[in-house]
Amino acid sequence: MTHAPASTLASLRRRIARLERLRPATGVARVATGHAGIDAALGGGLALGRLHEVFAVTADDAGAATGFAAILAAFTARDGPVIWLREGRAQARARLHGPGLAELGLDPGRLVLAVPAAPLDLLRAAADVVRCDAIAAAVIELWGEPRPLDLTASRRLAMAAESSGVTTLLLRIAAAPAPSAAQTRWRVAAAPSLPLAANAPGHPAFDLELMRQRGGPEGLRWQVEWNRETRILADAAAPLLGAVVPLAEHRPVAAWG
Repeated sequence: MTHAPASTLASLRRRIARLERLRPATGVARVATGHAGIDAALGGGLALGRLHEVFAVTADDAGAATGFAAILAAFTARDGPVIWLREGRAQARARLHGPGLAELGLDPGRLVLAVPAAPLDLLRAAADVVRCDAIAAAVIELWGEPRPLDLTASRRLAMAAESSGVTTLLLRIAAAPAPSAAQTRWRVAAAPSLPLAANAPGHPAFDLELMRQRGGPEGLRWQVEWNRETRILADAAAPLLGAVVPLAEHRPVAAWG
């Protein structure tokens, strides 16, 4: 048996990666976010039953990325159960807050939280969770650069999501983007928001970048806010002096009032 040279294998991997990026997710059910620009870029909305990545490049934006992941989970899960897997150190650092989740459209009564101690345990649990078609959405939250999370692991999650129809959100905190099998990759940071009446905290606001999308446009950026009344994403109002940032580290999903 002969073996292909390393240069040939590397070339084949690059070609496969290019083909994967060009292959559109045709015939996939989608859910609209309410933001015309985002929905147009996504071909009508976020693809259901696919793996999506949400990145906070620094820990300072952990709250914003967590909030955005909660919003996407609420959009995609609708009335079904949501499983949220977090590392033990993430749970020790900042806990998810029920009223805050509700403000972001995610009913805490439909949420099941699991806290495996180590990244490898978390990924093993995630593989089982995503294969279960009784679940509407799964959030897999990992901090830093855990060694078990590589391209092969992301492919397993992506294939499981496509097979079961479970929309899977891979939430990465204080991590640098790396090759993966995700349908979309988002970079999320906190953005200023305008205070409401009586100087109440403003709508949660996000600086979003669609860094990567298989078979679609990428490198697009928006500043949006979550409207808790209409439960959609909308263009953020222009910040004024004294505007506040509603999502911050140690408050991953803020509860207003």
